[in-house]
Amino acid sequence: HGLHFLALTDERGRLIWISAARPGRTHDITAARRDHVLEHLRAAGLGALADLGFVGLEKDSDDPVVVTGFKATRARKLTAGQKQANQILAAARAPVEHGFAHLKNWRILTRLRTDPSRATSLLRALLVLTNLAVAR
Repeated sequence: HGLHFLALTDERGRLIWISAARPGRTHDITAARRDHVLEHLRAAGLGALADLGFVGLEKDSDDPVVVTGFKATRARKLTAGQKQANQILAAARAPVEHGFAHLKNWRILTRLRTDPSRATSLLRALLVLTNLAVAR
């Protein structure tokens, strides 16, 4: 009975936004669409690097707001260029993953069993506390 949330960080991995919590079965793309993440990023003139859970989120490949790696399928293996692009993206996303790791250091999240609205309030408070702790 886990909870699912989206988060955005800046290029240094500092958490800047956390979505409302949803049931753990929610897919990343579904949550991003419900939160209108693309529209908010585009309106702010920002972009984002995302993991493979967001492949297919964006239809406009000519002017992407969210950049994801390449996903292999059983029928289609990745080319050498796609593998290299994935490695470059993974290196650029490392600070983002560090931001998530700092957030996950809060032990209360390992045993959190509450409704999504309470979890949302807690997550947003932890965002502030995480940024204060990292800044020290």
